[in-house]
Amino acid sequence: MKFPGRRKSKHYFPVTERGRVSFQENASDSPVYIVGIDQLLVDIEARVEESVLEALELPKGHSALFDEEKVERVYQRLKAEGRIEGEFAGGSIGNTIHNYSVLADDHSVLVGTISRQITVGDYAFHYVRNTSSRVDLNHLHTVDGAMGRAICFITPDGERSFGIGRGIMDDLPESSIDETLIAGSSALVLTAYLLRDEKAPIFRAAMRAIELANKHRVPIVLSLGTAPIVQEKRDFLRDLIGSCGVILLAGNFEEVCALTGESDTLLAGSAALDIADVLLLTRDQHGLYICAWVDEEFKRQTKDPILSKSIPEYNRFEYSRAMARRDCHLPMKVFSHINPYLGGPSVIRNTNGAGDAALAALLHDMAANVHHRQVAPSSPKNKACFLTYSSIHQVCKYANRVSYEVLRGFSPRLMHGLPEREDSLEEAYWAR
Repeated sequence: MKFPGRRKSKHYFPVTERGRVSFQENASDSPVYIVGIDQLLVDIEARVEESVLEALELPKGHSALFDEEKVERVYQRLKAEGRIEGEFAGGSIGNTIHNYSVLADDHSVLVGTISRQITVGDYAFHYVRNTSSRVDLNHLHTVDGAMGRAICFITPDGERSFGIGRGIMDDLPESSIDETLIAGSSALVLTAYLLRDEKAPIFRAAMRAIELANKHRVPIVLSLGTAPIVQEKRDFLRDLIGSCGVILLAGNFEEVCALTGESDTLLAGSAALDIADVLLLTRDQHGLYICAWVDEEFKRQTKDPILSKSIPEYNRFEYSRAMARRDCHLPMKVFSHINPYLGGPSVIRNTNGAGDAALAALLHDMAANVHHRQVAPSSPKNKACFLTYSSIHQVCKYANRVSYEVLRGFSPRLMHGLPEREDSLEEAYWAR
């Protein structure tokens, strides 16, 4: 992928070619960054049999809130039995913001609550230690108490189920939302988890951030969390997405189906575009989809084979760049799908965070587009109000590649950027 911004020189496209504009000659002083609000958590991953979930009355593939006593009891039991495989900095938006900064090698901001007293070796210490130095943590709100914990139960089939202890994760006051910070950002990234409990301080903080984002015309990005939350808050979420101008929705197949009421992937994606402008939909071994709007004038036909499923020739214009529906004179829906990179890892060590990684890649492309508008406003690429720098087909490939790195690793977060060379990956694929 080739992006403007803080990248090594070899990642730039040649600026000596005719018609190309040198970014260095048109450098902008305006920083490009995104802001994420999250319930800061530590992910504790454990391998268990399905009988453990049954004993805990935890539906497989879902998440449930545990009281602190239950979390501690379960944690100590798993630790004594040697089932814990790792403890990582987590949280859906925390993962996304971290991954964005790793990919872009640039600034981002995370807002949430963290323990006031941090000592070497405790959960707050590990959270800070395992978060990219490019992520600005200066806007975290400090609170007396322990950080939230999410025990991720991984069954033999690779499915993940979560038992969550709140700790201080919901104690983010509305007053901690900085208007100047939101106003200067390229995107505000939220998750439906923040909106689950309307009595929690973090709910009011999230709604305040949404209000400020709308005031300053900052794009809002919403990750759908889990299917049970979407089912529980379906009407509220649909009203929020439609009324608050949510630009980008991100979720897996079950979550998007719960939101739209559709049971087919493409039809669910099409229905989601009736209330949002872009959808990132992940579907495990079936890969991922990006659905978006584009103006009829700027549609671009694919050079790949044209495919039909529930929507005939759905990928015909997948070489188009995404636009907000309000910016289209003659809006039309476009779709792109990609199967897992190299068929997926031969051994999937971890599925926790793969969707967050895909979202980070899409956010990187959107931020690159903002950067490009600033440094080369007269470029032909800016003749319309596009949301992405690349076509949705190309973003699919990028998001797919980033997800692969998480799937074959042990952590829900990227530890490094993408590898310089992929020969060994190709060779490993054909050797299987």
